[in-house]
Amino acid sequence: MDKEQAMHAFFSSFGWKAYDETLLPDDAEMPRITYGLVTDSLDRPVSMAFSLWDKSYSWASVTQKAHEISEAITFMHPPAIPCDGGRIYITPGTPFTQRMSEPSDDTIRRLYINLEVEYFTET
Repeated sequence: MDKEQAMHAFFSSFGWKAYDETLLPDDAEMPRITYGLVTDSLDRPVSMAFSLWDKSYSWASVTQKAHEISEAITFMHPPAIPCDGGRIYITPGTPFTQRMSEPSDDTIRRLYINLEVEYFTET
């Protein structure tokens, strides 16, 4: 599995449909995860962001999903995702979450989340 596939599998593992933000279809339903894929190679940590989206008057579902993902990252066993003959290490970024508004629809709840990702791969 290459880096791109491994990161998509990671974001897809939380029960919500996950999309690379550059490939979001017009008919994508909520709740969903969108991520901005950033890759590099050995020993160069990168910042990566993703968003949790839901259509609700409450922040409960996106907040709960953010907690689930935070726990998964914190208690990941093994502590890395295998890929390209190496591993990907993921840790929470700073700030971890930030609430975002959607001017076109006041029922859309979005949490913008930061990660630090380190690819221990040759390419």
